[in-house]
Amino acid sequence: MSKNVIVGTLLLAVSIALYQLAASFTAQHDVTHNARNSLSVGSIAALNQLPGPLQLTVYATEQDVTLGDLHKLVRDFVALYQRYKPDITLTFIDPIKQPEEARRVNIKTNGEMIVQYAGRSQHLTMLNEQSLTTALLRLARSQNQLLMYLDGHGERKLEGLANHDLGDFGRKLQQHGVRLSPLNLALAQDVPDNASVLMVTHPQINVLPGEMKKLLRHLERGGNLLWLVDAEPLRGLENLATTLNIKLPPGVVIDPAAAEMSAPFNWTISTRYPPHDITQNFDLITAFPLARAIQPLPGKTQPETAWRTLLETAPRGWVSRNNQASRSTLNATPAFNKEQDIRGPVPIALSLQRTVNNREQRVVVVGNAAFLSNTFVGNGGNMDLGINIVNWLAGEEKLIAIQPRTVRDGSIILSKIELSSIMITSIIVLPALLILIGGILWWRRKNTGKNLGINKNHA
Repeated sequence: MSKNVIVGTLLLAVSIALYQLAASFTAQHDVTHNARNSLSVGSIAALNQLPGPLQLTVYATEQDVTLGDLHKLVRDFVALYQRYKPDITLTFIDPIKQPEEARRVNIKTNGEMIVQYAGRSQHLTMLNEQSLTTALLRLARSQNQLLMYLDGHGERKLEGLANHDLGDFGRKLQQHGVRLSPLNLALAQDVPDNASVLMVTHPQINVLPGEMKKLLRHLERGGNLLWLVDAEPLRGLENLATTLNIKLPPGVVIDPAAAEMSAPFNWTISTRYPPHDITQNFDLITAFPLARAIQPLPGKTQPETAWRTLLETAPRGWVSRNNQASRSTLNATPAFNKEQDIRGPVPIALSLQRTVNNREQRVVVVGNAAFLSNTFVGNGGNMDLGINIVNWLAGEEKLIAIQPRTVRDGSIILSKIELSSIMITSIIVLPALLILIGGILWWRRKNTGKNLGINKNHA
């Protein structure tokens, strides 16, 4: 047998082996700017929460005037999800050829999608990763969660539009499948039993004693509570703090780390979080304007149901009782007063998990509501932290830290100076540089030829 035959046989055997490996094990790397050919970690985690088959029905014509082959675009997009969940079924219905079917499900535009899972459905009018993953998160909820928020005393509203309201946060909760409802305890007999979470923000007028009794009855029955308490007088909520066995020292948290990041001196930031289900794999910076300290009092809770620190900030800061600290300014430089201030680190959020009347109760108290307000909720991970808190209170730990990503802007915006610099560089500088390099090479070759001519004459 010749050497060529042996080499050819070996190459064939190696090729077959490589083909078998490639067919059995796939590997790919997405190098696009927005990672548009792969799913985010949050989307993959959302798919993992849906163990059964998932049906996607797209109402679209095969060709679109603007997008071209619409079916191919949708198939390529859904294929990203099918890569991690093979039991996703994709069906196309042409709204022009089947108008009755399109009208039955209220289809209004070309390309809308119906997502069906376990007898429930979500309707999408815009198709991208953020919208589809958000729909999957809504379907992944074990039940329809109802969040009620105390109203009637000038509190921040979860559906409000004012800067101090929590409307943006409320809309995000609704996108995640949480129902919202205001609760006026002056009118309602009690907090409804079907409320998954009761949210209390800071009142601007006093809560009446009768309302306070209804609020405490909610806790006695084992109801879940989220209390966002600002650095202001409690205005009738003193008994709530007493019942929860917590202390709310007066004053505002001063954090030098916030000032170093050009934030007002009376902000505090958090970058590290004690171990907790709410903050698992959570590594985003959160910012809290005018936060107040919260301290658990010893003696009334059992060790297995004791308060746990959820957020601790200002390791180099303190709690200032100076009234000037409530004024937001970048120019002031407050100083620690050892006679009245409290050294950091400062706990600004606590969580409690215990059993009350054979019912698991969860409570979170945060010494700040502004971090979820329309003005500040977009800072760092404020929104994500708020969503995680509500998910934990509602018993939806599986959805914690699963947030659909927003696609990064791939466009480039240049100023006039930058555009002028690029134009001058490409039209003048680069051609001149090439001419200079060419001239140098020509001059060197010319001199080399002269030297060789001189050497020949000497020879």
